[in-house]
Amino acid sequence: QVRLVESGGGLVQAGDSLRLSCVASGRTFTRNVMAWFRQAPGKEREYVAAINRNGGNIDYADSVKGRFTISGDNAKNTVYLQLDNLKPEDTATYYCAAALHPPNFTWIKAYTEWGQGTQVTVSA
Repeated sequence: QVRLVESGGGLVQAGDSLRLSCVASGRTFTRNVMAWFRQAPGKEREYVAAINRNGGNIDYADSVKGRFTISGDNAKNTVYLQLDNLKPEDTATYYCAAALHPPNFTWIKAYTEWGQGTQVTVSA
């Protein structure tokens, strides 16, 4: 199994930035793809961004393109999500997830390992 621990969330104002981190431990060779999802109260968990192991394939949800940046550091077993120009609608719990061979990055059921989440709250 892979253990994922997120950090970096917080309370910010609209237009501010945050950097989320996700540290993986355990059987990290199973994590060919790492992704970030988010879930707002009363809503389903939604895809945010994903990156493959060598960083050559990166994808974003349309709602965050141009504002969020995903990156990885394999030496540190860490994936980052830089959140810029935050909006109140970005308020959610952000989860890190790992998948071996997802048919596509957005398919939530392909992700078998999940972190506990980190809260991001953006005030207007």
